[in-house]
Amino acid sequence: MDYPAFLLATLFVYKALCEEIFWDTTVKFAKNMTLECVYPSTDNLTQIEWFKINGLQKESIAIFNPTYGVVIREPYADRVSFLNSTMASNDMTLSFHNASEADVGSYSCFLHTFPLGSWEKMLQVVQSDSFEIAVLPSSHIMSESGKNITLTHQLQMKWPVQQVTWEKVQPHQIDLLTSCNLLQGRSYASKYQRQTLTNCSRGSRRSSITIPHASVSDSGLYRCRFHASTGENETIVMRLTITDGKSDIPYVHFVAGGTVVLLFVILITTIIVISYNRRRRRQKRVLFEKSRDTQNKAAKNYRSHTSTSQPLDSAKEDIYVNYPTFSRRPKIRV
Repeated sequence: MDYPAFLLATLFVYKALCEEIFWDTTVKFAKNMTLECVYPSTDNLTQIEWFKINGLQKESIAIFNPTYGVVIREPYADRVSFLNSTMASNDMTLSFHNASEADVGSYSCFLHTFPLGSWEKMLQVVQSDSFEIAVLPSSHIMSESGKNITLTHQLQMKWPVQQVTWEKVQPHQIDLLTSCNLLQGRSYASKYQRQTLTNCSRGSRRSSITIPHASVSDSGLYRCRFHASTGENETIVMRLTITDGKSDIPYVHFVAGGTVVLLFVILITTIIVISYNRRRRRQKRVLFEKSRDTQNKAAKNYRSHTSTSQPLDSAKEDIYVNYPTFSRRPKIRV
C-alpha cells in the first residue's frame, strides 16, 4: 500500500474511533425484545436494512424492499421478524424472539428514502434492570392532553457547560430526545418518533424542551443532563403525567419539588375532611329537630286525651258510701 492510501485509511480509522456516537435508543436486554425504528417523515421508502455493528464492521440482519419483499439473513431467520407485518407504514421495528446474550450490542436501522435520501437510527442493547429504578423524579408536572408542555431546567453550578441532553426514560428503554453542544451552538437531530422542540444557544445555562399537543402516551420520566468540559455533570429528572381530560380531579402544573405535591395533597385532604364534618353536623341537626318535633306532637296528643275524662282541679265531687244500718236493741239475758 502506498503512503497516500495508508494515510487515508489511518485517518478514516481515527475518525471512526474518535467520532462521538449518539445512541438514539438504549434497550434493556430480554428474551423477547423489540428494537423500535419509526421513520417520522412521509417520504417514500425505497429500502430499509437492519445491521448489527461489530467494531468497524456491519453485519446485515434483515432487508425490506417495497418491490421484492422481506429477506431475513440465515443466522437470524428463526428468531427475528418485522413487527409491522403489513409493511404499509414507515414502522420498521424489529422483533427478537428467544434472544441470547450474543444479541447484546449495537444496531443500526438504515433507511433509503425518496427524495430526502438516507436516514439512520442507532440503537444499543444492554444488560440492565429496569431503567426507571436508577432515577428518582425531583419534580412532577400534570396537565391535560392537547396542550403544549414545556420542561425547563436552570443550571445551578458555575462551571462551563459543554453539552446538554434530554431523554425519556421508560422501564425497558431510554430514548434520546435532543443533544445540544453549547460550546458550538449545534444540536443533534434526534431520531425519536415524537416531535419535540428545544433551544440550543451557545453559552446558555438554561435548557428546555417543548412537547406540542401532548397526549397520554407522552407521560413518563424525562431526564436532563448538563455536562461540563472539565468532567462535572448535573442531572434532574421530571415526571410528566398527561390526563385525558375525563377525570374530575383538577390538574396542577408543578415546577418545584415533592414538597409542593405534598402540600397540595394535604390541602385537598383538609378540604374534604372539613366538608365531610360540616355535612355530618347538618345531618345531625336535622335529625335532632325532627326528633324534637315528634316528641312535642306526642306530648300534646297525650294531654288532650286525658283532659276530657278527668274533672278540672277546681271542681269537687261528693263521695257516697252505702252501708247497712243496725238497730240498737239491748241484749236479753237468760
